[in-house]
Amino acid sequence: MEHSKGDVEIIQSMGDHIQKHIGEIAVVFHENVSTDVHIDVYHVAPSRSRPFHTLITCGMSGRSMSAPADWEDGRFAELMICLPSSWPVDATAFENEEYYWPIRILKGAARYPHENKTWLYAGHSILWHDPPQPFAGNTKMASIVLRYPLMVSADARTIQTGGGKHILLWAVVPLYAEEWEFKNRNGFEALDDLLLENGISELLDPKRTNVALEQ
Repeated sequence: MEHSKGDVEIIQSMGDHIQKHIGEIAVVFHENVSTDVHIDVYHVAPSRSRPFHTLITCGMSGRSMSAPADWEDGRFAELMICLPSSWPVDATAFENEEYYWPIRILKGAARYPHENKTWLYAGHSILWHDPPQPFAGNTKMASIVLRYPLMVSADARTIQTGGGKHILLWAVVPLYAEEWEFKNRNGFEALDDLLLENGISELLDPKRTNVALEQ
């Protein structure tokens, strides 16, 4: 797949930004077949300072999202999620859906606004299936919400390309269906407060506490 000048600028800027603010890129999981947008995933392996895997999309920002006129800064974004150091992250492991599903939802969320002519910003959520069904056999989570990343520095949350594009980096946090319903009833701030109170970030724990069930 031939990249445009804009794509090359994003790829270069994303690579430089990740290396500077997050860590050395161990591998790029290139997408072989693309639909609306071409989504690759950058992998930063665990290190002493960051003892977990970090996965970041590259390609979602290749096209502008349909953000409202007064939210122009939200037109371009990329997504990230973190996985425990024990999580297998390689092509062979990804043949098992129980290991691959975080990558699948990361790429699916990156495509979502382009396929649905909408936009994604902090506080936006997606219910993957209606009625809800778990992402895989090793979790009961069935939804996601976007938040400001907690596992990177504030400087890492915004990427500037050589062409002047302003790209926001959002964290993908998987949710239980009950948490998604709680957010719809009470608003994102109420859910975000619960997640913060329980120490929940974008570092995935597929069997973590369901905070909505404790209300």
